[in-house]
Amino acid sequence: MATYAIGDVQGCFDELKNLLAQIRFNSDRDRLWFCGDLVNRGPKSLETLRFIRSLEGNAITVLGNHDLHLLATAFDHKEPGKKDTLDAILRADDADQLLDWLRHQHMIFHDRDRNITLLHAGIHPHWSIKTALQLAAEVEGILQSDNHINFYKHMYGDKPFIWNETLKGWPRYRFITNMLTRLRYCDREGKAALGSKGAPGTQAEHLLPWYEVPDRKSRKDTIIFGHWSTLPQAGISSCNNAYAIDSGCLWGGRLTAMRIDTFPFVYSHLDCPGAQKPPEKYLKEESHRKSRGKKKST
Repeated sequence: MATYAIGDVQGCFDELKNLLAQIRFNSDRDRLWFCGDLVNRGPKSLETLRFIRSLEGNAITVLGNHDLHLLATAFDHKEPGKKDTLDAILRADDADQLLDWLRHQHMIFHDRDRNITLLHAGIHPHWSIKTALQLAAEVEGILQSDNHINFYKHMYGDKPFIWNETLKGWPRYRFITNMLTRLRYCDREGKAALGSKGAPGTQAEHLLPWYEVPDRKSRKDTIIFGHWSTLPQAGISSCNNAYAIDSGCLWGGRLTAMRIDTFPFVYSHLDCPGAQKPPEKYLKEESHRKSRGKKKST
C-alpha cells in the first residue's frame, strides 16, 4: 500500500487522473492525501469533487481557501469572482451532497503513526502541532454545525493580524482560518502579512516565510502544505522540515505527488498545460524550479 500527498488540484481533473495513472494508483490499495484547494479556477471542479469523494476512506482532504470560498459562494455569502469556475458544482444535482461532504473535511490532519501533518497553507510560529490541531477543531466544529452559514459571513478579512489566546468569537475563528488556509509570510513576532503573496525575495525586508521564523514551535515536525506555487522548493525539497507541494498545475506548471510511506520521500510530477494564464512572477519561478528539479524528481 502506497500513500501519496497531492498538490493543489484546483479543478484540473484530467491532470489529476493522468498523474494517478503515472504513479499507478490503485484505489483499492493506495491512499491519497490532498492538501486543499480541490476546486476553482480549473475547468473541472465538479468532476474533481465527485472523484475525491468517491474514494471515501482512501482519501484524506484538508480544506484550502478556494474550498471555503466555494462553500461561502454556495450559501449566498460571497459573489462569485471573475475567475471562479464553480458554476457546474452549484448547478449539479448532487450539489447538496458534495457541499455537505466538503464542509466535513479537515482543516488540518495529523498522522500519529508517521508523525506527519497535512494542511493547506501554514502554521502560526507560536503554535505547536498539538495547539494547531486543537484550534483547527474549533473551526471544524462550526463548519460541521448548523452555524456554518454564519461562519461564511465573518470568514473574509485579514484582521486580526496577531494571535492572542484571548481572542474570542469570529475574530478568533477568522485568524485560525487565515493561518491554516492563507498564510505565507509573517514577521519574527508572528504578525501575519496576508497581502504578501510572491516568491521569497519579493517580500518586505522585515517579513519571513512562516517556516523560516526563528524558534517556530513546529520546526521539528514534518509538515506537508500547498497554497504557495511560487516557492522554489515546491515539489522538490524541504523548507525547514516543511514540504511544499503546490507546483502550479493551474498555471501550466506541474502537479506533484509525494510518496510519504517511504523515506526519503519520493516525488512524481506531471507537466500541465495550464488552465489559466499565469502571472509573470510565476513564469520566472517555474522556470527556475524546473531546472532545479530535474535531478531530484522521478
